[in-house]
Amino acid sequence: MIYKTFKDLQVSHLGMGCMRLPAMEGGYGAPIDEKKARELIDHAYQSGVNYFDTSWFYHGGDSERFIGEALKQYPRDTWYLASKIAGVMMRKVDGKYQLSGSNKDNRTFYDPKEIFEYQAARCGVDYFDFFMLHNVAEGSYGVYTDESLGIIECLLKQKEAGHIRHLGFSSHGRADTIDKFLQHTKARYGDIFEFAMIQLNYMDWTLQKAKDKYDVLTRNGIPIMAMEPLRGGSLARLGEKPASLMKAARPNDTLASWAFRFLQSLENVAVVLSGMSTMEQLTENLSLFKNPAPITNAEDAVLQEVLESLVDLTPCTDCKYCMDECPLNLDIPMLLTLYNETGFERGWFLDVAIQNLKDTEKPNACIGCGKCSPLCPQNIDIPKTLAAFAELLNTSYQRPMLPPA
Repeated sequence: MIYKTFKDLQVSHLGMGCMRLPAMEGGYGAPIDEKKARELIDHAYQSGVNYFDTSWFYHGGDSERFIGEALKQYPRDTWYLASKIAGVMMRKVDGKYQLSGSNKDNRTFYDPKEIFEYQAARCGVDYFDFFMLHNVAEGSYGVYTDESLGIIECLLKQKEAGHIRHLGFSSHGRADTIDKFLQHTKARYGDIFEFAMIQLNYMDWTLQKAKDKYDVLTRNGIPIMAMEPLRGGSLARLGEKPASLMKAARPNDTLASWAFRFLQSLENVAVVLSGMSTMEQLTENLSLFKNPAPITNAEDAVLQEVLESLVDLTPCTDCKYCMDECPLNLDIPMLLTLYNETGFERGWFLDVAIQNLKDTEKPNACIGCGKCSPLCPQNIDIPKTLAAFAELLNTSYQRPMLPPA
């Protein structure tokens, strides 16, 4: 296992993301398949992974509970637990901020101290090694900087009391928002943030201007924890043309290996988080982090060709935040995945998938209320995209005899 120095710690360069643990029938958000998930956690730990990342609402709030129970069999100083306070999900009701949902007690919280203490108890820990503000972005900036709400102040007190070892934030926001937030907090509190977690992969380096975010954080001396290295798995299942470019350059390598090796090339990335759901994924990823193998200049040129063939994709990462406010309970990430499929081939896969949907589940069921878009970390105009998809499905087309090159 490759290890990176973070302060006085040696953290595994490969981290275990706990948003996509194996689930029982029903998929993402269903109850965790604890037998399979424990096998994954045990194998990861025994293979050298020591960084585990969870959050308030992963697996309906059960990820925190599960990962705390799974790790407690091991000495506490041999693993590092990261979680996040869900200020991004707080809502203002009757003039007061509140947080509800993603807890089995059906409690509503009004005080960030209550939230933090609930999370620590749910994880069964006295302290978090790494703790974050969840998704500092355009829509949550006001919540996190509202001193009357006091989220930052609360976490600083928890850090002073020894309940947080290292304080940071995650972000799907723009680079200028991250920079503005850092300047604001520096002026108010000093250099309080020790790390940040951003979406980082070879596609978003350009598509979502992740390079600008990387540069802002690096310039401010903040190490990066990289999330979505495979963009929700999409970079491990590319179309024929981009896959052929990669295979021509490195015939024996998987598509996923390119994404991880790209991140190994970035000096300021301390941990690469992967949401591994199967033992096969874990085994492959462990093999890729035995020794560093950064992308060469020639291979970077290949990635640029790959990007050119993928640039029109809608950048959904299947986080499902958008579904929280949809009045029709549409499976928006699934529909966006199908929409992306039309960029490769309007063939049998799309036909069968659409035919298996009820009328209330199809893109034309969207009423265009717009409640989903503000929740999207990728800033997708979801109603507009679903309308375009619905119009595309109503357009006649000639089925291609062969997949496009």
